[in-house]
Amino acid sequence: MSTMTDAQPHLVTRSAVVAGPPSAVFAVLADPRAHAALDGSGLVKGLADGPERLADGDEFTMRMKGYRTVNTVVEYIPDARIAWRHTGRHVWRWELAEVPGGTEVHGTFDYSAKRSRRFVELLGFPRRAGRALDGTLTVLQTRFA
Repeated sequence: MSTMTDAQPHLVTRSAVVAGPPSAVFAVLADPRAHAALDGSGLVKGLADGPERLADGDEFTMRMKGYRTVNTVVEYIPDARIAWRHTGRHVWRWELAEVPGGTEVHGTFDYSAKRSRRFVELLGFPRRAGRALDGTLTVLQTRFA
């Protein structure tokens, strides 16, 4: 079960505890080949091009349902935080903290850099992003159960 924490404007955040150490959870998040299996939206179909393990500044291309997108790693702290910026200027961020019983994982859809934030909201992207984050957190919890 994830916790909703959408307290800041233009950020959608969900969190859950995953029964694995931060290093193991981070290794999965930093492997773009695993993203399709982790994806809670059903849109990510697989890696089209990119490294086996992401690092700061890396670019990777994902095959999506009906299109491709280029992402750039914009935040990178090993075993603690990884974030990539999508072609559309929004950021998917994963923050990890060791807690009793495993790792607290915070997933965030950050659309604060988008030029038309109101349009994003009218199209329902924040709501869908929240569901996608919930789905990904559930997959992570199952994977490390």
